[in-house]
Amino acid sequence: MKRIVKIAALAAMVLALAGCKGRNRGPLLPNVSGKAGEIVVVIDKDNWEGEIGNALRGILADDTPYLAQREPLFNLANVPPGSFNNMFKMHRNILILNINPQNQTTGMMYKRDQWARPQSVAQVNAYGQEDALAIIAEAKDQLPEFFEAAERDRIIANSILYEELTLRDPVEKLTGGIMHFPSGYKLRKVTDDFVWIADDKQYTNQIVLVYRYPVPENDPFDKENMIAKRNEVMKANVPGMFDGSYMTTSTGFPVETRSLKYHGIDFVEARGYWEVEGDFMGGPFVSHTFYSQDGKDLIVLEAFVYAARYDKRSYLRQVESILYSFEWKNNEK
Repeated sequence: MKRIVKIAALAAMVLALAGCKGRNRGPLLPNVSGKAGEIVVVIDKDNWEGEIGNALRGILADDTPYLAQREPLFNLANVPPGSFNNMFKMHRNILILNINPQNQTTGMMYKRDQWARPQSVAQVNAYGQEDALAIIAEAKDQLPEFFEAAERDRIIANSILYEELTLRDPVEKLTGGIMHFPSGYKLRKVTDDFVWIADDKQYTNQIVLVYRYPVPENDPFDKENMIAKRNEVMKANVPGMFDGSYMTTSTGFPVETRSLKYHGIDFVEARGYWEVEGDFMGGPFVSHTFYSQDGKDLIVLEAFVYAARYDKRSYLRQVESILYSFEWKNNEK
C-alpha cells in the first residue's frame, strides 16, 4: 500500500492569511461561509453513523480541555457526498472522506483555499473502511491542529484588518514585540513590567496580560516556579472586586505545560484555571512564556476569559489567538 501524508499546508496555515497582501493570490475566490468552530464532514450516512464517524467525533468533537462545562473542540455537520454542492463547498472548514478501492494513493491530504477563501480542507483517501480508520488514527494529532490553526489564523487576520493600533506601543515598550488587538480592546493598566489589555462587555471579559521578569537561576521553565511567579504577579496587579481579593491560580485542577514553536519563537504553553481569592470568580487561562531577545528576562503572554453566562470555547479561542499574533518588532512583515 502506498500511503502519502501531506502536511505542508499545516505550516502554510500558520504562516499565513495576514501575510498575503501584495502577493499573487491566484484566481479570485469567494469568501467562506459557516460558523466559527464548525466543520462540514463529507461522508455517507452509514460510515458517519458507524466506526468511522465515531472515530472522527472522538478526535474532532472531544471535550475542549480546561473549560468548566463540556464543549466540543468543533461542531461537526454531516453532508452526504451526493449533497456536497456549491453551497457546502463555500464552508470555512471541510473534511472529505474518499473511500474507494480504486484510489491511486491513500493518506490524509491538507489543502487551503480550495473553493473559497480563507478555507481549510482535509481529505482522507482510503481503499476501504479499515484503511480509513488507520489513516484517521494516524492523524489524531495533526487533524484537529490543522483546523485549530485555520480558525486561529482567521482571527489573527481579522484582528490585523480591524486593529486597534494604539495598543501596539505599550506591548512594544515592554517586550520589544507587537501583538494585534482588534477594535474593542482597551488599555486597562500599564507599569514598567506589566500590561493589562481587555475587551470588557456587560457579561463577558476577554483579557490579555503581558509581563516580564528576570530569568531565574534554576530551571526557568519549571512548572511550579512558573505558577509561583504567576501568582505573585497576579496578586500585585489583578485585584478582585472586594478589598483584599486578587487573582490566583486554582489549585483544584492541575496546570498542564508543553513546549511549542511558532513564528520562530520557542515558548512554553501553560493551561489551567484562574480564580479570585476572596470571591467566587474563575475561568480558563492559557499563557506563553519565552525568553526576551537579550535572554535576560522571561516574557509571559497570558489570555483568559470570564463569561459566566455563556459557553467559553469561542471566547477563549479568540483571545488566545492574540497571543499567537505576537512577533518581534524587527521581524514584522
